[in-house]
Amino acid sequence: MAEGTGMSKALAGGIGVLTVSSVCGLVLMTVMYKIQIDKFPPVSPPTPTKPVIPTGLPPTLRLPDYLIPESYKVFLQPYFYSAITNNYTNQSFIFTGNSTVRVKCMEHSKRIYLHVHDLNVTTVEVTKSDSNEKLVVSGYKIHQNESNFLEIQLKETMSGHGTYYDIFTKFEGELLDNLAGFYASWYTKNIKAEEVEEEDQESLLKPTDARKVFPCFDEPALKAVFHITVIHRPGTSALSNEIGVKTEIDGEEWIVTTFEKTPVMSTYLLAFTVSDFTYISKSSGTNIHIHARTEAIEAGHADYAIQVTENILKYYQNIFGLKYPLKKIDQIALPDISAGALENWGFISYQESGLLYDKKTASSFDQERVATMIAHALAHQWFGNLVTMRWWNDLWLNEGFATYMSYIGVQDAGWDLRDLIVLREIQTAFQVDSLNSSHPLSLQENYIQTSAEIIDLFDDITYRKGAALLRMLATFMTEEAFMKGIKTYLDKFQYNNTVYNDLWNCLQEKIMTNISHNDQETKENVEAFMSTWIEQAGYPVITIITQTGETSQEQFLLKQTGGHEYIKSTDFAVKNELLRVNGPGKEQINIKRSFQLIKIKLGKTTGINLQSLFFVMNPAVIPLINRGQLIDDAFNIARGHRLNVTIALSLTKYLINDTEYIPWESALKNLDHLILMFDRSEVYGPIMKYLRKQITPLYKHFEEYTLNGTIPEKHTEQYNQVNAISVACSSGFPECIEMAKSLFKDYRNGTNDIHPNLRRAIYCSAIASGDEYDWEFAWKEYQRATVTAEKDKLRYALTCTKEIWLLNRYLQYTLDPSKIRKMDLVSTISYIAKNVAGQPLAWDFVRGHWSYITQE
Repeated sequence: MAEGTGMSKALAGGIGVLTVSSVCGLVLMTVMYKIQIDKFPPVSPPTPTKPVIPTGLPPTLRLPDYLIPESYKVFLQPYFYSAITNNYTNQSFIFTGNSTVRVKCMEHSKRIYLHVHDLNVTTVEVTKSDSNEKLVVSGYKIHQNESNFLEIQLKETMSGHGTYYDIFTKFEGELLDNLAGFYASWYTKNIKAEEVEEEDQESLLKPTDARKVFPCFDEPALKAVFHITVIHRPGTSALSNEIGVKTEIDGEEWIVTTFEKTPVMSTYLLAFTVSDFTYISKSSGTNIHIHARTEAIEAGHADYAIQVTENILKYYQNIFGLKYPLKKIDQIALPDISAGALENWGFISYQESGLLYDKKTASSFDQERVATMIAHALAHQWFGNLVTMRWWNDLWLNEGFATYMSYIGVQDAGWDLRDLIVLREIQTAFQVDSLNSSHPLSLQENYIQTSAEIIDLFDDITYRKGAALLRMLATFMTEEAFMKGIKTYLDKFQYNNTVYNDLWNCLQEKIMTNISHNDQETKENVEAFMSTWIEQAGYPVITIITQTGETSQEQFLLKQTGGHEYIKSTDFAVKNELLRVNGPGKEQINIKRSFQLIKIKLGKTTGINLQSLFFVMNPAVIPLINRGQLIDDAFNIARGHRLNVTIALSLTKYLINDTEYIPWESALKNLDHLILMFDRSEVYGPIMKYLRKQITPLYKHFEEYTLNGTIPEKHTEQYNQVNAISVACSSGFPECIEMAKSLFKDYRNGTNDIHPNLRRAIYCSAIASGDEYDWEFAWKEYQRATVTAEKDKLRYALTCTKEIWLLNRYLQYTLDPSKIRKMDLVSTISYIAKNVAGQPLAWDFVRGHWSYITQE
């Protein structure tokens, strides 16, 4: 019989209850689900979509940010010969080349954008770096507009996951003489033949900028490593940012120079030349080379520059706390260059007068210029090259710093010029920043896009106001704390890009460190202190009524348009910081912000008024810099119609008893403005009579030096000796004019005993009072001169003649580069425009030849 299964009634009942409960639960859940479905209907999941591929041109003139360049390999081959002789009939002014740039792609795309300008691109290839797989290029186009874009169109999509691609281009260009890109420049050298006759030979050299030489990502934040190779003719040498190695091509008239890879750097810092120059060198941890024309090197004109470079380079490395990162630094003196100097990393280009110094013919001012130019360019190796502004709107982080640091660095070369920053930078910044056309030191990025807008930023606001505000900030913080903050800034952002707030943060960090160490109760906020100075155009004029202690300020403009509000006094507690009352009728002005005008209204209880205050300009009481600033401030306020100009003029009366350069230079710059305004009016005569009266004691003070052909020992006195001669002669002081004519007559007779410091002033005075024969003699001397500093003195002096027909001839000469170099064109016209007789001539000439003057 089968076996049965036993189960109690209690267990069976429990199972039944659970079963019923489960069924009920399921029913309840079904009902609730139905209610929720009716209330919130389900939505179908989104259909998968493909990534959006950008099409069309970028919305701005900036490059898209999905391609990040990492390295370039550039080959360049200029076809010129170093010397034009009868043996070379196939001289060619073209260059060819190819470039491979490796990029990281961060977004899916079928388009590539680079910069190209004035190049013919003949080949474009795009390859995936890891597999060498070629992508099909459906077409490419150079946009002939302000974008300078080379647009490459692909049939396939580049992967946007950090994939690497190589962009290869072949191109060719023309060697023009427009001082831009890869350009041609000639100089003449004398070669003595066997018969001891002289034969002129033409030689060429070429500096460069980026997009006019090869397709590239030509924006400062798009840094990369560069591998440069230059193929050039025998008899020439190639130079670039790093050390190069030459090899010869058998059977061909070519030399290949391959350069070591550069550090990570911006495209605008890339440079190279091909020339027949020679050089001198010095090793001091870093290999230093000075390159120039063979005649200049052999004559020792580069000796001073190489010593100054060694001194300043060591000094900067010490105060910045960072070693100069390249193995070498080349500096080259170019006969033609569009700027005073170009600070390319490891390879700096200068005008000849900015690097070469001839002890026999150059003045102490020429020597100072060489030291200052080198100090400025070397400062750029850290400010601009090592640490670079992110975009051109913060260009002052490069140029303002280099200008300010040059006054510090040049001290190590034996030049104490710190006080002169007031004359050269601060007062000039005042002039420009008081115009309605001024602009903030830092603009918004999207305001600066075109090449013209970028070039416009290389102005007095960027250089001079930038330097002035850095000086103000260093004084505000103390220079020691400021330099500690600068060390942090350079160390933290080396090889990278910055905006100005990065600088404030580093400086603020040092302030906080000092506070914690010194247990100070309060702290200053660098960003709050500096923001209005950086982000707003202009500067304030502060009015203080001493009777009540009332203070007010507003933006200072030479031409007030009304309705412009500047910084409110409550923003920085004017009364607490600027005016402190020490007792009845006694006021002490404590200015913590130096970049501003001060207008003082003295109350009746003081017993004097504003005009009488100016009569107490006692050199024994008022410090030197303050005397210069008071004069400049008074004339600025008068030009702004806030002060009667006669009061500003009365301030200059005391100068008859002052022989210092700074107050005299401040006065003469402002008086020159009055002379230009009234040179055709009835008051011109009285102005010149007054100037002649004031300058006579100064001329007499230096007369013994001048007649003996010597100069004072103090540098600023040397400047003032020149001022005394220039003003005394131009204002009609007979003794000065006779002195200049006599020395120039000796010069014409073959004896030039005029001290180099005085030549510019004496040449000018003699030609101004002379005849056409004096002018013709000076023109021949200009053509014969081989030292640029001497040529510059003569070129200026030729503009001083009062003969209209000679000035017109001279203006025509500026259209011929064989007579006046293109880099000297604008300054020569400007000199003529400062001559009373030349003003209308220059204006008509500029209007008639505007296209030539402004050509690229």
